[in-house]
This record gives sequence, C-alpha cells and structure tokens, in this order.
Amino acid sequence: MTDKSSLRIFNPPTIHKPMGYSHVAEVTGGKLVYVSGQVAFDLQGNLIGRDDFAAQVRQVFANLAAALEAVGGDFRNVIKLNYYCVDTVDPAVALPAIRAVRDDHLNTDAPPASTFVVIRKLARPEFLIEVEAVAVL
Repeated sequence: MTDKSSLRIFNPPTIHKPMGYSHVAEVTGGKLVYVSGQVAFDLQGNLIGRDDFAAQVRQVFANLAAALEAVGGDFRNVIKLNYYCVDTVDPAVALPAIRAVRDDHLNTDAPPASTFVVIRKLARPEFLIEVEAVAVL
C-alpha cells in the first residue's frame, strides 16, 4: 500500500510477539480485495506438485501473485493470509516450506496477519494446501 496512513500492521505490546505474522492489520482507507483460496493449478488447470508440498506452495503463491497483479497490487498490499493445510502433511515439513516461499514474497518486517489451519482434506484429494488473501489497494 502506498498510503501508510490508511494501513497499520502491528503487534500490540499486550499480546505475545509472533513469528512470521502480525496480530493486527488496521485499515482506515483504500479498496479491499479478497482473493479466493488458491490451490496448485497452473494456468492450464494442471496440478503442480502431486505429492510435493513445497511445489504446491510455490504454485499457490504464484497464483496469489497473479491475482494481486490483476487488480494492480502485489504482496505489499496483503493484510491477511489464511492457510489451509491437510493433516497428512507433517507440520515439521509444512511450516518451513511455507516460510521459505512466503518470505520471498512478503515484507518480513511487517508481515500480514495470518491464520494456519490443519484440516482433514480439501476439495480434491490431491490438494495439500490452499491459501486465501485479503489485500488493500
């Protein structure tokens, strides 16, 4: 976001210091953009990374980037990410894989608010992760 006065991402001193996300994203102006949950499909609708969690995460973030670009934004505009990861993926693998890709895209000094949910399954059995975003332009 270019107008810093309309967005404040921060961690209140009354809540523990998080690792890799912020507790609060306050918006006082701008246009909200909601990006649907993205899965690991390429432009032709082919699944990228069958049984490869890291490959799916890379494709999901590529899709998020394309969606943000379509509205004139980028990851600097993201204020909230919601992650949905299937329970067959080992958290010891999932979190480092996500952080590696996420940190290449986001401002790690003021990362967006986020939620990480482990679920039994997604809409299709080959999906290992789905990520949705909220951005402010």
